[in-house]
Amino acid sequence: MHKAFLITLTLSLIPWAVASDDHIAPEDYLRRVFEGTVPASDTVWLTGENREAAERILGHKPDYLRVRYWQEGQRSAWIIDEIGKTEPITIGVVVNGNQVEEVEVLAFRESRGWEIKHDFFKRQFDGVSLASNQRLDRNIDGISGATLSVNAMTNVSRLVLLLAGSISS
Repeated sequence: MHKAFLITLTLSLIPWAVASDDHIAPEDYLRRVFEGTVPASDTVWLTGENREAAERILGHKPDYLRVRYWQEGQRSAWIIDEIGKTEPITIGVVVNGNQVEEVEVLAFRESRGWEIKHDFFKRQFDGVSLASNQRLDRNIDGISGATLSVNAMTNVSRLVLLLAGSISS
């Protein structure tokens, strides 16, 4: 009886342990992206067309009015939280020109969908840009059991590309 209880308890804690095993502090991420010297942050306000586009891309009203970013030349880094299923996923996106240079999961809080942290998945975003319909210019392969996490990362990438385009115009 006790053995069965302990096994059940252990198995029930595995998703929690996987979801919370590691994170990257935003300041560490920015230091790595900018090779030590982090530029001052700036802000894009979500008003007018940007707000409407953000709502279309995310599929809901963003719960923030502005988005911070860090820029050096044509290269910018963005850190955005987006809900996977029920918890926020903190995602870092680096844009160079009008293309994604990299995406990174800084904090994953869900019990499922953590596979988006793997390099094989994140590499799909390298070089992706925004098409005229505010979709990515190529398909991102999903991961079985991680659909909501994949959608969160894809939508954040779309939003960042849109916002990065608005600051460079």
